[in-house]
Amino acid sequence: MEAGNHTQLSEFVLLGLSEDPELQPLLFGVFLFMYLVTVLGNLFIILAITSDSHLHTPMYFFLSNLSFVDICFISTIVPKMLVNIQAQSRVISYKGCLTQVYFFMLFCVMDSFLLTVMAYDRFVAICHPLHYMVIMNPRLCGLLVLMCWFIIFWVSLLHILLMRQLTFCIGTEIPHFFCELAQVLQLACSDTLINNIIMYVATALIGVFPLTGILFSYTKIVSSLMRISSAGGKYKAFSTCGSHLSSVSLFYGTSLGVYLSSAMTHSSHRSSIASVMYTVVTPMLNPFIYSLRNKDVKGALGRLLSRASSSL
Repeated sequence: MEAGNHTQLSEFVLLGLSEDPELQPLLFGVFLFMYLVTVLGNLFIILAITSDSHLHTPMYFFLSNLSFVDICFISTIVPKMLVNIQAQSRVISYKGCLTQVYFFMLFCVMDSFLLTVMAYDRFVAICHPLHYMVIMNPRLCGLLVLMCWFIIFWVSLLHILLMRQLTFCIGTEIPHFFCELAQVLQLACSDTLINNIIMYVATALIGVFPLTGILFSYTKIVSSLMRISSAGGKYKAFSTCGSHLSSVSLFYGTSLGVYLSSAMTHSSHRSSIASVMYTVVTPMLNPFIYSLRNKDVKGALGRLLSRASSSL
């Protein structure tokens, strides 16, 4: 393939999690199950929130957006993996790989941004409860989400435009089960200095600022809770943060685990296995975290299922 005389290949080869033919049916079954659980679980969260007027609040507005992004996030990776296993093919086209890189970055970083916005929402709710509905008005909530989409849209697009300038050799193999930016850049035959600089700067900014925002919000929350005299009041206020803290710990914990795994072992195979945690397991567990630990969501899901069963 010729793309402005910048590349000489039409496809990449994804090596996947294992080359053992006997493991392929097991991998197919496990990832299909996790994909269906993720899509259905997050879809139920979205339906429960949109159908229940009691959940039409800023916190659940952000949660429904997080569930939507999680569906898109896992759908960027797993369906292609399942098709390749079923077809006994490891090939992904050049354009398909760039598309996967783009949407992977888009939804992964959007997850991080939404968790930061949700932390700010909890900060306002606990530290400024009397002004909560005034501050977190529908216009601001919508603006925060749109701003997140706008930033990551252009950051992801910049990476793709820079990648299109690179030259890749024919028969290039990616030691991963999806096209990930850092892995693809390592396979370029041309100079990737600019790409690497942009990648590291963007990763630092996009990684540090959201995490700093989350830590700042919870520092203020803890400081505010310390001024509450009753233990029951402290527990009631902080209990609204439990689900969010679990999601933050899961997302950043697994992401840090992948980084440390790749840095310490220098094994692409182990790194790809570790990547399953934040690309597949985290989106799958989020619906359980927010439904099992949240009485409002649990009640809305119960009412949704009862209405669905009564209409049959």
